[in-house]
Amino acid sequence: MANFFIRRPIFAWVLAIILMMAGALAILQLPVAQYPTIAPPAVSVSANYPGADAQTVQDTVTQVIEQNMNGIDNLMYMSSTSDSAGSVTITLTFQSGTDPDIAQVQVQNKLQLATPLLPQEVQQQGISVEKSSSSYLMVAGFVSDNPDTTQDDISDYVASNVKDTLSRLNGVGDVQLFGAQYAMRIWLDADLLNKYKLTPVDVINQLKVQNDQIAAGQLGGTPALPGQQLNASIIAQTRLKNPEEFGKVTLRVNSDGSVVRLKDVARVELGGENYNVIARINGKPAAGLGIKLATGANALDTAKAIKAKLAELQPFFPQGMKVLYPYDTTPFVQLSIHEVVKTLFEAIMLVFLVMYLFLQNMRATLIPTIAVPVVLLGTFAILAAFGYSINTLTMFGMVLAIGLLVDDAIVVVENVERVMMEDKLPPKEATEKINVANPGRTGGYRDGAVSGIYSDGILRRFYWGNLSPVLYHHRFGNGAFCSGGIDSYPCVMCNAA
Repeated sequence: MANFFIRRPIFAWVLAIILMMAGALAILQLPVAQYPTIAPPAVSVSANYPGADAQTVQDTVTQVIEQNMNGIDNLMYMSSTSDSAGSVTITLTFQSGTDPDIAQVQVQNKLQLATPLLPQEVQQQGISVEKSSSSYLMVAGFVSDNPDTTQDDISDYVASNVKDTLSRLNGVGDVQLFGAQYAMRIWLDADLLNKYKLTPVDVINQLKVQNDQIAAGQLGGTPALPGQQLNASIIAQTRLKNPEEFGKVTLRVNSDGSVVRLKDVARVELGGENYNVIARINGKPAAGLGIKLATGANALDTAKAIKAKLAELQPFFPQGMKVLYPYDTTPFVQLSIHEVVKTLFEAIMLVFLVMYLFLQNMRATLIPTIAVPVVLLGTFAILAAFGYSINTLTMFGMVLAIGLLVDDAIVVVENVERVMMEDKLPPKEATEKINVANPGRTGGYRDGAVSGIYSDGILRRFYWGNLSPVLYHHRFGNGAFCSGGIDSYPCVMCNAA
């Protein structure tokens, strides 16, 4: 392969330019993340049973769903948590390499079989099935300088006005609220319930009846009477809005005409839907949004879009509220990319200086200097074609590859110079002579890297993410091209780092 390019320097240059252009375009399209997707794909099922304790949730919800999850393709194991707030989360982990979209569809199909067996309250709350991600891209924290603002105030505003807006941004996979929305909290007094001979079920039933949206119909609807000129929809204000209206809910009418109302047996107040999360930023009440990256999304672009959207919403925040970022992974990604670019330029400069210092030949010096960007950009094109991302592991592979490329380029150029001087051969023949050792050298690198790829599971995916840049460099490494006129120095550097 190398001899083919040695005899056709113009074709080699054209191919090199095409590879560099493809790599430059691929860099703009490659997703950027802190780590590659190495962990096995997982799907989470979440449900809520209001008012139930952990044991009740475990017996009536968790076990029912788990029993119906058998028979899913490539399922390795499942784990579940049931807490005293009535929440249940079941995580199903699949074998590495399983398509997460197909796994999600299979879980959803199995869940449909279990849904009719669940309590009515759970079905009304809804059951979510999502592709699970254990790591957050960033956490946006919301805090207010107003001392009268509570955590519930901040959480309710964020849930109502910010969460859904961020969920619709490109690259955002999931948004989790660290806080709770407002809810009408009813604190029943057991002694008063016993005094009036009532039960919590009686209270729940009356609330369902008296706090319901009713379709009241129309006034003068069709078919209309002759001469009728008025047609209007009737809007019935049947939903309760504040603690005072909830307190007036009638629980029972006694035979003597007396009425037992909700305020007679309970304390009604507006509070948080739950108190599972306590958030503080610098000692002040706060709420947070944990943002996870969508599969294949660009971490840097997504984080930039999130910050831009929050800056756009900032003028509409309540007075004194501001947004902070207590956790953000993008600086680590930016630092990794910066270090790789820095290493690249350092390698090119060192190669240039070393070659020129010891060979005293500008043309020979340009050979490895040009080879580095050609092979690197070509590797980016292949990474994009095979669905890789720019992340810490692939960048580490790039740094390793740069070192190998620089070392081999120096060795090849120096040997060509030596053969030309000792054997008095022209550049082409000298390059072909030293190229005999090229397949063995390239094969040694390839075989050393490929040996780890035959592992199974996470280790195999780790090797693919780390060593693939090295392997792709060696694919292009059957050449680093330099050519000139009759006395030129056409040379194909066969090692790509």
